[in-house]
Amino acid sequence: MSEPVEPDTSRRLSRRHLLWGGAAAAGVGAATAAGVSIVGDTSGSVAPTSTGDNTTAGFTPQEAFEGAVPFYGVHQAGIETPAQSNAVFIALDLRDDIDASGLRRLMGVLTDDAARLTAGQPALADSEPELAVIPAQLTVTFGFGPRVVELAGKAAPAWLGPLPAFGIDKLDPAYCDGDLLIQIGANDPLTVTHTARMLLKDARSFALPRWSQSGFRRAAGAENPAATMRNLFGQLDGTGNPSPGTTEFSEAVWSTDVPSWMEGGTSFVLRRIVMDLDGWDKIDRLGREETIGRTLDTGAPLTGTVEGDEPDLEAKDRLGFPVIPAFAHVRRAKENEAANKMFRRGYNYDDTVLTGAESVSNSGLLFAAFQADVDKQFVPVQKALDTLDLLNTWTTPVGSAVFAIPPGCQQGGYIGETLF
Repeated sequence: MSEPVEPDTSRRLSRRHLLWGGAAAAGVGAATAAGVSIVGDTSGSVAPTSTGDNTTAGFTPQEAFEGAVPFYGVHQAGIETPAQSNAVFIALDLRDDIDASGLRRLMGVLTDDAARLTAGQPALADSEPELAVIPAQLTVTFGFGPRVVELAGKAAPAWLGPLPAFGIDKLDPAYCDGDLLIQIGANDPLTVTHTARMLLKDARSFALPRWSQSGFRRAAGAENPAATMRNLFGQLDGTGNPSPGTTEFSEAVWSTDVPSWMEGGTSFVLRRIVMDLDGWDKIDRLGREETIGRTLDTGAPLTGTVEGDEPDLEAKDRLGFPVIPAFAHVRRAKENEAANKMFRRGYNYDDTVLTGAESVSNSGLLFAAFQADVDKQFVPVQKALDTLDLLNTWTTPVGSAVFAIPPGCQQGGYIGETLF
């Protein structure tokens, strides 16, 4: 662990070096037209989910794989559930001839097989039943795009649709939008893969895959499950998340001012964000910490000593400069957060490097966020990060999708029954 950061002249000099040296000099100009960023304090000043202690004290690796997560309930699993080590997000497009009756049949079949698989039982027509016996904390979460709500003949929440354009966006349609979302998470990649295959087989008469995006965290059992995840920049990603089961979480996540079919549900945003690891390599450690506004080892703000400390945006060094720079990610988020808390559930991705490419990485973050209202929570924070956040120099959103996550169901029912 590093020593607590002191507000001294060396900080000012490292900031100066960052602004005027190498890649960062070009980055300042880009940041003025920047957009959505991906890490740190986008959810508000709430209790931290981790102290930064990633030791294995207090838990055993076996706990990560034993047991099953209940599928049925008031809310869908995979939201409050502790994030698993592996996940895949799949968007489907409905076939042109599908109507409300077809959607009901589809959701009935998907619900039944998802409930079986999460319990460690084979899907109804499982051709590889041996692959289903270890659920590894499997969860399956379903979401609806605008077309599903339209076909059901119901009113959609005002926020259900594409996000507004942000300055840094370079969106690829291959990673955007969709009619139906399937989020699958488990602590074993084989379980994730088998579940995805079973559910896609269920859906293929009704819908076709639009995109599929896979991500990972530390392997289950490798660290304390309460620890904040690290992204591929080495940063703690998710500091300040509201804790599941608390009033803060409920107020931030579960939708209330929505059509009746959505009560007990939430909104979901997925942003695919390319991370320029080669460019990040050119920045020294102090420069990286100035960019974020936090230390890399503990995740503490530059004005604090541990991850959970609240950033002091008024603190000055001995020369009168802000300890947390004006362009720091944490300042841009905190100064504009108001009541815009959200629950972040991110996953890293690392795709194959393109043949002949100069870069040695093709990596980034799948930034998933749950909140009661996209327009009131997600959008304002991202607009604040659309200007002067220097971290945007090394991050580019290339995918964006918004879905309505309906409430859960009880045994004998199906996900989406409140809509149909």
